[in-house]
Amino acid sequence: MPTLADPDAYDIDDHPSSSSDDDDGLNLDDEPESGRREARTPRFPGEDRTPTTERELKGWYFAGLAAEVYAVCGVGSFAPVTLEQLAREAGVLRSDGVTPCIVPKGSTPAARYIVRSLFSRADESNQCVVYPFGHMVSSSSFALYTFSAAVFVQALVLISFSPVADYGTYRKRLLLTFAFTGASATMAMLLIFPSIYYIGSLLTIIAVVCLGSVFVLLNSFLPLLASNHPTVTAKSRSLPSHPGPSTSTSPALTLSTSISSRGVGLGYIAAVSVQILCILLLITLKRAHFLSESTPLRILLLLVGICWATMTLPAVLYLRNRPGPVLSIPHSRLPPFLQYLTFAWSSVYTTLLTALRLRQTILFLIAWFLLSDAIATVSGTAILFARTELHLSTIQVALLSITATVSGIAGAFAWPRISRAYALETKSTILACILLMEIIPLYGLLGFLPPIRALGFLGLQQPWEIYPLGVVHGFVMGGLSSYCRAFYGEIIPPGSEAAFYALYAITDKGSSAVGPAIVGVIVDRVGSIRPAFGFLAVLILLPLPIVWRIDVKRGREEAVALSKLRVPVDVSVRLDEMNGSAAEGLLGGRREGA
Repeated sequence: MPTLADPDAYDIDDHPSSSSDDDDGLNLDDEPESGRREARTPRFPGEDRTPTTERELKGWYFAGLAAEVYAVCGVGSFAPVTLEQLAREAGVLRSDGVTPCIVPKGSTPAARYIVRSLFSRADESNQCVVYPFGHMVSSSSFALYTFSAAVFVQALVLISFSPVADYGTYRKRLLLTFAFTGASATMAMLLIFPSIYYIGSLLTIIAVVCLGSVFVLLNSFLPLLASNHPTVTAKSRSLPSHPGPSTSTSPALTLSTSISSRGVGLGYIAAVSVQILCILLLITLKRAHFLSESTPLRILLLLVGICWATMTLPAVLYLRNRPGPVLSIPHSRLPPFLQYLTFAWSSVYTTLLTALRLRQTILFLIAWFLLSDAIATVSGTAILFARTELHLSTIQVALLSITATVSGIAGAFAWPRISRAYALETKSTILACILLMEIIPLYGLLGFLPPIRALGFLGLQQPWEIYPLGVVHGFVMGGLSSYCRAFYGEIIPPGSEAAFYALYAITDKGSSAVGPAIVGVIVDRVGSIRPAFGFLAVLILLPLPIVWRIDVKRGREEAVALSKLRVPVDVSVRLDEMNGSAAEGLLGGRREGA
């Protein structure tokens, strides 16, 4: 694990401070001096206000980079390719519905030549298709439909568990449960053969659901780590109760953005390291001449799952529970599981009602709905386009993923410097990222112009052209990943981090089920993915004016003011107290210095 670097290098405070200010450092001793152990006012009885230490930050970083390994190497690279390959090995040509798309390597050379000749013509008019649940889909869109289903299920799961994570000791427990379950599902892909390719889709859905849940829980830790950091509590005590108009960035937002940026960067470093290892292993496995081409890919997913599980272990030791108020379940004839489920859905409904009262928060959620759908669809579209229209091999697709990942590392560490150099606020940085993201679909649309098509290159006509776009995509995501979640964390009511980050993730994943499904329909109906770039170009630009209208200072004041209107939090929260107003445990807390 790399040691924590100089935090000043990633400080994005819009008002640069002196480099000699020791309070800006993140490196803390495990036993801070007594003067720095003074904590903020508790939001509820028994709250863990222990100052955030370097050890705890390392636990948070490890959990994040472990999940990032699967996000990059699994979701972003080998999982969709493996699903497509499994479906292709089980599929038949659309032209006759009988001829297999791939002939086993043990077949005669003549049979292999005939099928290869038929399939070369099928690339244009007779796609390779499978029939899951009796419905014909192309093998190339099978992965997109799988991920669309995964994020839809993920939204339901997040609704069911996230508010409960605000109470008791469930936050860390759920984080570890989802991490190890997702890793196990990923490793189980080794057992999937072409004849049961649909089971691979189910395992992928489980892994993706767990991945999103892990990120939601990690996001819910972020405001707590920042608000309990000694530098934030010290600065909060020194700030006036009512900041002046010039104060647009709080110490907590500045620190959480810095922690978030570093977490994204370290996650990308771990992911690209595992990705390189996977490529080397894939080259070695190719020499083994397996009968099924999906076998090496499934072995790679086994490795990715092992990395996810083992790299999560430090979080077990280092990350504190950071529990919320005690959740008291009233006597009921319903089983405990259903009582918790009722509480969770009621809490999300209450949280949604609360969010509707926060104009700046709801504006951001609308913008994030559109932006996250565009982000997810761009990623899936790029892999599908590279695989089916540019005919990149598995290793070339992996190299594309590494290109985007390395660029993401640079972006995660470069955007704070860019923001500081040009005095950009967090919102302005997000707007800049959106504009850069627009380059990708516009470049793809160039391929429709006759003069460009006549050149034979530009507009994504040659395989090499997708790699510079991978650089752009990675660099932009390095900024959006950290700035968006930190920006959102500043305009939500204190004391309800998990519930509101659940809305953040539900908005993210709920929208992400739409775009990939639309692209899948385009592939099945049109036979080409290029028209989807027009859809993406519009989708990326839609959130731009919405983000521009958001006032983070006003949003922060609205969120804190709304939380202060609630009755102070009690030791317990009862389900029968859930009515039209917010639950005490969700919105009753106060954050010192917010």
